[in-house]
Order: sequence, then C-alpha cells, then structure tokens
Amino acid sequence: MKTARELGLIPHGRLEPGSGNAITDVAGVSVGHRSLRGDGLFTGVTAIAPHTGDIFRVKPRAAVEVINGFGKSAGLMQVAELGTIETPILLTNTFGVAACTEVLIRRAIAANPAIGRKTSTVNALVCECNDGSINDIQALAVTSADAEAAIKAASTRPVEQGAVGAGSGMTAFGFKAGIGTASRRLYIGKRDFTLGTLVLANFGAAGDLVLPDGRRPDPRAPSNPERGSVIVIMATDLPLSDRQLQRVARRGGAGLARLGAFWGHGSGDVVLCFTTADPVEHDPATPFATQERLADDHIDIAFRAAAETTQEAVLNALCMAPATPARNGRIYPSLADWLKENPIP
Repeated sequence: MKTARELGLIPHGRLEPGSGNAITDVAGVSVGHRSLRGDGLFTGVTAIAPHTGDIFRVKPRAAVEVINGFGKSAGLMQVAELGTIETPILLTNTFGVAACTEVLIRRAIAANPAIGRKTSTVNALVCECNDGSINDIQALAVTSADAEAAIKAASTRPVEQGAVGAGSGMTAFGFKAGIGTASRRLYIGKRDFTLGTLVLANFGAAGDLVLPDGRRPDPRAPSNPERGSVIVIMATDLPLSDRQLQRVARRGGAGLARLGAFWGHGSGDVVLCFTTADPVEHDPATPFATQERLADDHIDIAFRAAAETTQEAVLNALCMAPATPARNGRIYPSLADWLKENPIP
C-alpha cells in the first residue's frame, strides 16, 4: 500500500514533512501496535509513548480539545484540568478502554509503589473509537495482555499505518480506514522544531470526503448518519504553554473540516496535543519552575502544521488500508483502489 503523498494526493505545501513524515519524527516519541485477528475479531491496541522514561515522574505538558464529545475515553478530564500526561496514551475500541486502563495503572504502580498510598493516584489515558461495523465488539476481545504488548512494541521505527492496531476495524467516509500519521518541520527564530500527528480515523459519512484536489470519491455505499469518531494525537518539541497547546489542538478540527467532516451528533472527535519541551517533575526540587514559551506572534506556523498533518494523517489511514468486509457482508473499499480506478484526467 502507498501513502497519500506517494499517490499524489498531497500538494506541495508551505511546510515540509519530517524525515519519516510521522509523529515519531518528534524526538523521543514512539508508537507500537497490537493487532487482534480471529473469528469475528478485527481490532487491537495502539500505544503512543511521549518519552522512554517514567512518564508519571516526568510528565509531558498537554491539552485536550473536545470537538464533539460523543465518546467513552478515560483520563481526558484530568489532562484538561492539570495540563499534563502521566502514562503512555493507548488507543483501542470502545469496549477495550477498561482493559487498557488497568494495564496503565498497574504499570505505573509497578514503577512507583507509592502511587495511591504516599503520593497521588495515576491518571491512565485511553481513547477509543467504535469498530463494531467490522469487529465483533461485544466479544470484549482486547485484554490487558494486548495493551501490554502494544506498549512493549512501541518504537521510533517507521509507523505502520492503515488497518493495524487500534485501526484494524475502523472506517471513514464509507472507506476502510484506521491509523494514519504525518509530520511537519517548523523553523522559528533560527531553530528547528517538529509537529507530528497520529490519528485513529473512524468518522465521516459516505460521499462527504473531499480530496485535496477537490474530487469527492464515491465509495458506492449508502450514506448513513455521522456516528463515527476520530482521535487525533499531536506531539511537538515546540515550547508551548497549556493555553497554546489547546489552541494548536483546536486546529486539528481545521484539518478534519478540509476533508469534508462536520462532526455529527453521534461523532466523538477528540484532539490531544502534548509537547516534549519543559516537562513537569512529579517531585519538583523547588517551588517554582521555569518554562520556555513561544511568542504568540509566531504561533500561526504551528496552527498550519496542525491542520496539514491532521488532514494528511487521515488520508494516509484511508490510503494504507485495504478493502475489508464488514460483519454484515458489506465491503468497505480501499481509497487507494478508488484512486486507481479514477485517475486524475
């Protein structure tokens, strides 16, 4: 399978991609997948680790933008309140949230036995989409072992995209979708930064997709009400305040809108943005912490990167996923196949 860029869908923009065009272009960020296949099963778990150390003790700063809150994720409320991440981020199907949450808690306690006793509890962070159109979600197939495997598989190697990990059973705009990623390099004040995005794409009504060249692919499928979801995870090494992180996260919505999404009533659309710059120590040595912050006059480049990477990541999820049958026998086609059958005149 080829990426959207390899298929000629991504025009030359003002910002260039990172070396891998992936969220892992941000130094220290790693991604791992665990894919489940079996009788009626087509699901999994995807893990994103902001750094390789103890995330509970060295907390990346973060913000959440809930575009439409039809979702069952865990941990977002505390991220919104305190502006930090304490565990790896796990993505899975809706009914896999509990198993993933338990693993994150147990891992944090194993590394920090004082959690919940001599120090605070840990905020496990899990986001979800409903893959029930392809996967037998009632089987509750995702286990703690699967979540553990995804975390252990996390690496900075090229990120596998499409119908893999949490994206195994996801669909978007009437096509097969799943996991996608993209990145952009940012040059500010003679310094080089990166913003990378990973999406779990499971949203958009059939017939609503708009490609960058203006075409509207027809997946030859009935257009049902918008009841999907999309989880957008952004990572950057740009020093941003909590307020700025949320502003950047909000621009993920612009990338979704470029694709034709309108965030329907039954759609859970969530963006989480974190920075690896100036993390927060769990036990600070002094009462005050110094943090570098980008001047607002220079933030538009991050806004542009957020929109561009979100759009391209979703297109990669669509292009990298093969045609897949649903549980009811319907076939979710591949966007890559549609592009081959409908070349640009």
